[in-house]
Amino acid sequence: MANHNSFTYMDHSFSDISLNFDSSAFSDCNSDISCEFPTTTSESRQRKLFLSCAVDNSDDVIRNLITHLESSSSIEEQKQAAMEIRLLSKNKPENRIKLAKAGAIKPLVSLISSSDLQLQEYGVTAVLNLSLCDENKEMIVSSGAVKPLVNALRLGTPTTKENAACALLRLSQVEENKITIGRSGAIPLLVNLLENGGFRAKKDASTALYSLCSTNENKTRAVESGIMKPLVELMIDFESDMVDKSAFVMNLLMSAPESKPAVVEEGGVPVLVEIVEAGTQRQKEISVSILLQLCEESVVYRTMVAREGAVPPLVALSQGSASRGAKVKAEALIELLRQPRQQQQQQQHFESNDNER
Repeated sequence: MANHNSFTYMDHSFSDISLNFDSSAFSDCNSDISCEFPTTTSESRQRKLFLSCAVDNSDDVIRNLITHLESSSSIEEQKQAAMEIRLLSKNKPENRIKLAKAGAIKPLVSLISSSDLQLQEYGVTAVLNLSLCDENKEMIVSSGAVKPLVNALRLGTPTTKENAACALLRLSQVEENKITIGRSGAIPLLVNLLENGGFRAKKDASTALYSLCSTNENKTRAVESGIMKPLVELMIDFESDMVDKSAFVMNLLMSAPESKPAVVEEGGVPVLVEIVEAGTQRQKEISVSILLQLCEESVVYRTMVAREGAVPPLVALSQGSASRGAKVKAEALIELLRQPRQQQQQQQHFESNDNER
């Protein structure tokens, strides 16, 4: 089977013609994206006092908080300590590094497995904040955080699931962690979050999946987990702010052989053609890329795409203000779509000649 990267058109290799796709379509999973913890007025004053003291004595405060995490028999004290660690690591990279070096990661990871859902949420959020520093990622993984984070993705509160998805995204930015996370069972849960979560959950899940599915093994897992169904559904709704994100993920998956029949079975062809006709410039370009990969090796798929009326909007795209890469891909797709019709005309010509004889 030919590799789609070796496909050429007019002496151009598509491995050399980039549409300049990048991750700008995705949400950035930042620190501290939980809802604020409800507090009374006295608790709020106490926290402000705590934070003002922490500025001057952060090393002592950090050691004290970690001691509470490790030795406290009170869930409420653990919650308070985890909450303060979350606040310390919210916006200060230096505190994230100090907390990790002082030994905060292992006790925080243990909180992620807590049966108390609020304590679990605090632990996940604190680990997410610490994962923002590259220096901490290896320590978080080696402390056994992946499986608890996946379990939190399965059983946690909505906020816990969102923050667990973001933490897994951050850890997946280290290449060797992608396979570990994929094999831990994260991908079906992220696909489920993409399909059934709230708006922010869908954005976070799509971002994590985009990162994880740069490896072929995870691409196959995602397709087998049914990812094409929510991707197609999200691409139908032009007002959802998920068209770009879903298309980027789909485009990334198209190199997996299983992806092409899955796109067709979930009704993706008419949706992609509609995007080429009515989407934004970036949406049109990435949809062309997906359709080209779909059609490169299948006359059946070419016929389906042509019957959906893809040629006129492709011609308009190739003659408009699109990038050079987009124009070349649009022209290549037009040529592919016209081939079945040309072959049919040739066949009819041969049959007519046979009848005349």
